[in-house]
Amino acid sequence: MFFKNVALTSGVAAAFMLAGASAASAFTACQVTDVGGIDDSGFNQTAWKGVQDSMKAYGIEGRYLESQSETDYEPNLNALLDAKCDVIISVGFLMADATATSAGANPDAKFSIVDMAYNPTIPNVLGMVFATNEAAFMAGYLAAGMTQTGVVGTFGGINIPPVTGFMDGFYYGVAYHNSQKGTSVQVLGWNPESKDGLFTGNFESLDDGRAFAQNLYDEGADIVMPVAGPVGLGSAALAAELGTDALKIIGVDADQTQTDPGNADVYLTSVLKRMDSTVMQVIKQTMDGKFDGGMMVGTLANDGVGLAPYHSFDGAVPAALKAEIEDIRSGIIAGSINVGG
Repeated sequence: MFFKNVALTSGVAAAFMLAGASAASAFTACQVTDVGGIDDSGFNQTAWKGVQDSMKAYGIEGRYLESQSETDYEPNLNALLDAKCDVIISVGFLMADATATSAGANPDAKFSIVDMAYNPTIPNVLGMVFATNEAAFMAGYLAAGMTQTGVVGTFGGINIPPVTGFMDGFYYGVAYHNSQKGTSVQVLGWNPESKDGLFTGNFESLDDGRAFAQNLYDEGADIVMPVAGPVGLGSAALAAELGTDALKIIGVDADQTQTDPGNADVYLTSVLKRMDSTVMQVIKQTMDGKFDGGMMVGTLANDGVGLAPYHSFDGAVPAALKAEIEDIRSGIIAGSINVGG
């Protein structure tokens, strides 16, 4: 059950949300979202699931504040500091400066941030980063094996490492398929060598998601991986209109068949960033008095990243291709396959 309160500080645009077992809960985990919102069908929502799962598993209280713009980051963090949260989780690379500032000014508070690891580390901040290029490499190989046009595409929200990590892996997975199978599948929208690619400049506009996917489709791509949070929902809506024989989508962050059920049939798979798992680990460590600043890395080996099931495409993906992708997973974990090109 959720209760909406008035904004806690002047200038904080988001509503303060409270959920939990009781007002007397001994531990409170709090989250500040990036601008995509708590129900972004992506990384904010997945991170919040980690808080919700912790509420169920450990009987704690959970709270969040939504950021409407980057100017909300610091006020939102300050509001949660005033609310005496036991751990504050900021979601997104773009919150790095605000989180570092708040942590430096409040050395006794405990922070964790998704998609950022500081160098040097900050003693009271635990960074959660993800080897999304590992799972995206598998998705690229899958796309190269499934394309009918010989052209696939990707685009991002903003040109930052948590976005381009997906795009790198996708590109190199296609290249690996080409090298192993003698194919010549082309990737539109990103080149990790030149760092040149397509970016919408935001994580909110569904219209941009539709337009960028349309442009890639017009250039021949029949499989597109948007790495732009809710923007990708616009791409999925386009694919639903065109039909999956014309255009398929690879989701990111969460299993998009679950977070975008209305368009579930267009998702070939999703590249999973299991922030819910790492958020839950951070909360448990803090509860147990084992919080330590530094870095936590989600990989294929520890199930911090992965591929979603093929769902409606399960029968369409050849058994041999499925087996090859599983072999690639094992090879990445073993270190015998280089996902970096």
